[in-house]
Parts: sequence; C-alpha cells; structure tokens
Amino acid sequence: MATTSTLDTLNIALPAKLPLDSGQELENVCIAYQTYGELNADRSNAILVCHALTGDQHLASPHPITGKPGWWQRIVGPGLPLDTDKFHIICSNVIGSCMGSTGPASLAPDGKPYGMRFPVITIRDMVRAQIAMLDVMGIERLHGVVGGSMGGMQALSLSANFPERAARIMVIASTARHSAQNIAYHEVGRQAIMADPAWQGGDYYGSGQTPDKGLAVARMAAHITYLSEAGLTEKFGRRLQNRPNGEKGEKSFGFDADFQVESYLRYQGLSFTDRFDANSYLYITRATDYFDLAEEHGGRLADAFTDTKSRFCVVSFDTDWLYPTAESRNIVHALNASSAPVSFVELSAPYGHDSFLLNVPALDRVIKGFLEG
Repeated sequence: MATTSTLDTLNIALPAKLPLDSGQELENVCIAYQTYGELNADRSNAILVCHALTGDQHLASPHPITGKPGWWQRIVGPGLPLDTDKFHIICSNVIGSCMGSTGPASLAPDGKPYGMRFPVITIRDMVRAQIAMLDVMGIERLHGVVGGSMGGMQALSLSANFPERAARIMVIASTARHSAQNIAYHEVGRQAIMADPAWQGGDYYGSGQTPDKGLAVARMAAHITYLSEAGLTEKFGRRLQNRPNGEKGEKSFGFDADFQVESYLRYQGLSFTDRFDANSYLYITRATDYFDLAEEHGGRLADAFTDTKSRFCVVSFDTDWLYPTAESRNIVHALNASSAPVSFVELSAPYGHDSFLLNVPALDRVIKGFLEG
C-alpha cells in the first residue's frame, strides 16, 4: 500500500475483481485517495469523508487542475471539526469518476478507454469499492463516516450494507432516494451532453474533441439546483452587466450575457469542463438516480438499518430545495423505527443545497460535537 501523505494523491489497486450490482465485475480497479492526520496504532481513529457528485479526493489540499483550495479545506486541520490532531481523515474518489479512480476514461482490458462500455454503477458499488480500499488499508472499523449530498447517500449505503464498519454516520443535506424532480433535472443535463456532436457516442477520448458545450450546459442546469432563490436574488438580482462604452457581453453560447446571473452560470459551466469528464457525469448522475435505499431492503426504509451498529447524525438546511428537510426527516423517522440512536438538526443558511460546502459555523459545531462526543 502507498505511504500516506497530506498533499499527494495516493492510489490503491484492489487485489480482486469488484462485483457490481449489475451482475458484472470490474477488473483492475484503482482507487485514488488522500489522507490527512496520522492513523493511530490500533487503526481506530479513521474517518471516511465521502464526496458529492462532482467532488473528488482533494478534500483539503489544492486541486491539481484548477489550483483552487480543497473543497472542504476550511474544516480539515488541527483543532478544526475534522481534527487532524485526533483523526486520520480519508477521502477517496468514487469509481466512475475522473480524478484517478477507475471510470469511463480508464483503460479497459483491451487497452482502449472504456467510454460507454464502462459498466453501470450504483451508490452501493461506490461504497463496495471504498470498503475494499479500507480492507487493503487494514481498517476494520471507522471512527466515523461523513458525507454531504451524494456523499450522504454513500454514508447511508455503508451503514445499511456494511453495518459493523463504522461507529458514527453523519448525513448532511442528503436523501434516501431521488425524487422524480431530481431525476428530471439530471436527465436534462445528460441530454445536453449527448446532444453535443463532440460527444461521439462517448468515444471522444483521443479524438481531439470533447463535449465541453454539452457538459457546461449540464453543469449550469445542475448548479441552479444547488443555490437558493434568496441567495441568487441577493447576489445578482436582475442586475445587468457593467460594460464600458456600450460593449456587448459574452457570446459563449451565441447570445450576449446581459444579466450578471447569466455570466455567473456560464463561468460555472465552462470552468467545470476543465476538471470533469462528460462520461463520468453521465454515469455518476445515473447512479444517484438509481439510489433508493428502501427499495434495496424490501421497500421499507427502516429495514435498511435493522443491523446497524452506528450512531447517526442527520443535518438539513432550511433553504435546500434539492434535498429539503422533509427528506432528512424521512431518514430520521426510519432510524427511529429501527431503534438506531440518531440526532437531527435543521440549520438556517441562505445558500441552499451548497450550504454544507460554505461558511456555516453552526454546521462546524455540529460536526465537531458529533465526531468528538
């Protein structure tokens, strides 16, 4: 196994084929990950942080492509909620993604990129790969698992399918299944990618063309769901771009960006294409759409937690309309029905779904209290 580091991405090659929910097996699986803080002698202080849809393992160190700080850098470090003086923090890139773990851009056994030949994956498959990674590391039981959004789905799936592997499960701004509206938003993004001529049926690797326009539109549509109406209004309102001497705005998509909010979304979309793979976006959004923890366990959500050996903390935000508080309450009610110890809090924040990634001091206190309590 590679030596742990706080800066460089590490890689683990899984020693066996990875079985998938589809019935297929994935060969030569590589898991890219990063760690922060030291693992103690009895390997009991490890915390697994599960990233969201377009996140990665660069939790608290600069992103190698964008140069931007890690996506949760503000809470990882000595004395911070994810306290590296006390805990060994692990964050891995999910399978199907594009930051080092095996995904559609990886080479298949025939030596060519998988593309759309990559097998269908689920949230449970992602967790199965993480458990295999922990087995290689020799970590039998985690001190905790923390995940927001899709990361929360992974945390729930781990607790349900590997009930003895974690002492604490923290689920932030997440859900036990996608609604029809969630699926609909994702489908708009997927269709935008597949309608881009540069997509080429997913076989664009090495062609010199990538479906950046389609991927950018998909990101723009998704990004709207991560924000709140109040936040957008406060930040942009209906303000027009300030243009000296009557100059016209951007023409990234054929029309001028007259409104500030248009320019903001175009920036979000275009900058996203620098660091993410379109096929990975197709596969991972589909995995979240398939996620239905109750259906996996006979149709009753409480039955998913029958054998759990974990304590739970569930957190929602009052402005999150992607995964509203009602979704978190459903999880809490199921945990109560299965007699699992659980605490729940709805936090007030103006940022919508993205609140878990932004500066919400109340969330910091909840994380620290739960992990150290």
